[in-house]
Amino acid sequence: VQLQASGGGLVQAGGSLRLSCAASERTLNRFGMGWFRKAPGKEREFVSAIASIGDGRYYTDSVKGRFTISRDDAKNTVFLQMNSLKPEDTAVYYCAATKKLVAVTEDNYEYWGQGTQVTVSS
Repeated sequence: VQLQASGGGLVQAGGSLRLSCAASERTLNRFGMGWFRKAPGKEREFVSAIASIGDGRYYTDSVKGRFTISRDDAKNTVFLQMNSLKPEDTAVYYCAATKKLVAVTEDNYEYWGQGTQVTVSS
């Protein structure tokens, strides 16, 4: 599975961005999907995940109520809607796919996109 993340950019605090992750795999609905991010000087961390079946969605505490993950399997795309952005959200965001139903740790993900930069100015 090849993943292509896009939608990053520079935004002021309080603004919004929508990240997209397009997959080459036409059976994306077989995969649990996740978003991770890596800020400068920090380790990559889990942001959000969505199950391959059902409506299971998971978020790290710092983004709950602000970020929403969704998927459109007909378009082989997963989205991350990010609202009320904060400077601490600045990072490279990566999408990933897992053969598991869903996962919140990166060691469970087999496929990774190249990342898209999100910069939030104060």
